[in-house]
Amino acid sequence: MPKKITAQIKLHVSAGQANPAPPVGPALGQHGVNIMQFCKAFNEKTKNREGLILPVVISVYEDRSFDFIIKSPPASILVKRTCQLAKASGVAGKEMIAKITREQIKEIAQQKLKDLNTRDLNKAIKTIEGTCRSMGVEVE
Repeated sequence: MPKKITAQIKLHVSAGQANPAPPVGPALGQHGVNIMQFCKAFNEKTKNREGLILPVVISVYEDRSFDFIIKSPPASILVKRTCQLAKASGVAGKEMIAKITREQIKEIAQQKLKDLNTRDLNKAIKTIEGTCRSMGVEVE
């Protein structure tokens, strides 16, 4: 018989840098999860992706055990990394701060495809293009 899930926790954690400090500690502590066990497991799985902020969904079971799924980084972070930007434009649509090629967008879309609400690569590319426009990044 499968274990009963008592909670699902969604967090954004830096890859390879999970620690008991907020936001991880308080979110897991209130559900009785062993915080250090999660931190060690998460850091081990993400040690080769340092520098990225990764969404993680943690399922907590009745017996206080847990498992987690690591999603791909947000599209905005991937676009900023590709364009080598510190932050997005404050006035998107009026001020374009960088340019990105269709090939780079396609790479980002392929990486994000499993976490998007579409299975069509062309639609995923359109989604990433929209993210670029809202950040003030011009699509070439």
